[in-house]
Amino acid sequence: MSKIIITCAITGSIHTPSMSPYLPITADDIVRHSTEAAVAGATILHLHARDPDNGRPSSQPSHFMPFLQRLKQSCDAVLNISTGGSAIMTLDDRLAAPKLAEPEMCSLNMGTMNFALYPAAARISDWKHDWEKPFLEGSDDLVFKNTPRDIARILTEMGQERGARFEFECYDVGHLYMLRHFVDRGLIKGPLFIQFVFGVLGGIGPDPENLTHMKLIADKLFGEDYMFSVLAAGRHQMPMITMSAAMGGHVRVGLEDSLMIARGELAQTNAQQVTKIRQIVEALGREVATPAEAREMLGLKGADRTAV
Repeated sequence: MSKIIITCAITGSIHTPSMSPYLPITADDIVRHSTEAAVAGATILHLHARDPDNGRPSSQPSHFMPFLQRLKQSCDAVLNISTGGSAIMTLDDRLAAPKLAEPEMCSLNMGTMNFALYPAAARISDWKHDWEKPFLEGSDDLVFKNTPRDIARILTEMGQERGARFEFECYDVGHLYMLRHFVDRGLIKGPLFIQFVFGVLGGIGPDPENLTHMKLIADKLFGEDYMFSVLAAGRHQMPMITMSAAMGGHVRVGLEDSLMIARGELAQTNAQQVTKIRQIVEALGREVATPAEAREMLGLKGADRTAV
């Protein structure tokens, strides 16, 4: 099997500070977690920002740049900046930091969808900040907007104009067909790096059969001109990504996707999850790709051509 890419999603915009005291919030937190994850074997760092005063997801470049600049100096991992941000942000907000940083890689969500987080609110009784409960409970009426016009804008402004490559986040089968549509329009060229996303309420469920089906449809639509990776929410994280590794795919871990390292045990660092999946994939006979190898596999422009 080919070299395996481990992506680590450091903090995200879904979990809130009341869910775990270990969730990275400040630039210092994000740099420490990211650097440790890279040392543990993370090839790509998938990055969001938060307001350091209250942990709220942030799109402000002033919250991104302090840790992006330090990470470029402290590690060689590929820095992948989210263009999804948070489902409550406008597209202008979501693109502000990526457009300024001109990264090697961005995420790109391939469809509009329900993005329901509200069941998590019932499991929290002690709230650290007043924004958290309304943020979670309000997601029962939340539409995460990623229209074809939005997607085309991101492909143009980040890809064609700034040279970024993409982690195409596909939360359901229909998102694969949307990706094929943009390949046919000539806005996307291979090789594609597709992230199959399982377990978000509003997207495809975390069933093994769904992973095999997503792989089957991707094979039909893209032939050999793509690579796939898997992320799964919560307790489904390790089983689903282990299956991906066994199928020849790549994997994503991180506190964005799951706050746990084992049943009933919070992960204290992102590096714990990287170490765990690295041990699993190496036991399966896979060799973890270095950042340099990942850059070649994905056709990235190189860290020296970013604006960070």
